[in-house]
Amino acid sequence: METAAKPNHIGRKIGRIRELRGMKQETLAEELGISQQAVSKIEQSEHIEDDKLNQIAKVLGVTKEGIENFSDENILNIISNTFTSNDNSTINAINVQPNFNPLDKVIELYERLLKSEQEKIAYLEKLMKEK
Repeated sequence: METAAKPNHIGRKIGRIRELRGMKQETLAEELGISQQAVSKIEQSEHIEDDKLNQIAKVLGVTKEGIENFSDENILNIISNTFTSNDNSTINAINVQPNFNPLDKVIELYERLLKSEQEKIAYLEKLMKEK
């Protein structure tokens, strides 16, 4: 039994591109003038006729070649090459070298909460003395 994914399974590529575009099978089906079940069958197909592939590519906003050459690895490479900075301080657009000390922020927050609690206690003590 073969468990490895076939690298050129055109239906899976169509499904993945559709998902990345944020498109539901129903929407693709409407645009192609076919049923959602037909789209599901296409996405399970290893091969698709060129004419149908061109129609699908047009609806997805890509080229036929773009579908044929699609891979998740290419997308990850594009993402990692897009989200970089000159000082290499970002990984996938997340700043891993903040320009402040996080511990200072925690201490600052703690001190503000402590001061607030002390003010509440002083206010309650004042109310108790008045009674």
